[in-house]
Amino acid sequence: MRSKTILASSRMAMLAAAVTTTTLLGACAPLIIGGAMVGTALSVTDRRTGGAQVEDQAIELKAIGRLREAVPAEANISITSYNRTVLITGEAPTEAARTAAEQAVARIDNVRATVNELAVMGSTTLSARSNDAILSSKVKAAFVDAKDLQANAFKVVAERGAIYLMGRVTEREANRATELARATRGVGKVVKVFEILTEAELAALQAK
Repeated sequence: MRSKTILASSRMAMLAAAVTTTTLLGACAPLIIGGAMVGTALSVTDRRTGGAQVEDQAIELKAIGRLREAVPAEANISITSYNRTVLITGEAPTEAARTAAEQAVARIDNVRATVNELAVMGSTTLSARSNDAILSSKVKAAFVDAKDLQANAFKVVAERGAIYLMGRVTEREANRATELARATRGVGKVVKVFEILTEAELAALQAK
């Protein structure tokens, strides 16, 4: 099993994150925001500001319309925004569609960075997506069980057996989370997309 670190391509330096996932499955996909209805109360334990949480929700909502206009209906694209950095996962039918998807997302107001992890291939099956959902749940459960991690500091995204880890975390937390994810059965690789905080920055953040 492998792990790697992704650097965001953007007008600004890479900051990575995520709170909710919006999925585009063809032209008639349902909108899913964090598994709940739009309007859910903001998390008071989130390491982002309240303003950033609202902006992330807005980015994901806008991405639905932009992608439906920019890419073919057969594309399967998931958008995850955290702290105004957007992770793009799923499948695009052509390299041109892959590029168009990233460009469409990058033009959305308040987007600071994009991480384009789209694969150029046909869309995965419903069974494969279900397996990814189970895999992400297993990784999240491992974080909850760990006594040395704040589980809700991490966003876990699964795509074709790969786990993407996002959040505002320290190097210590990032390494520990990667270790746990890599040890989870079924994980093919771990991709780290973090905003790294110093221990002092984390302490100051928690004090607030």
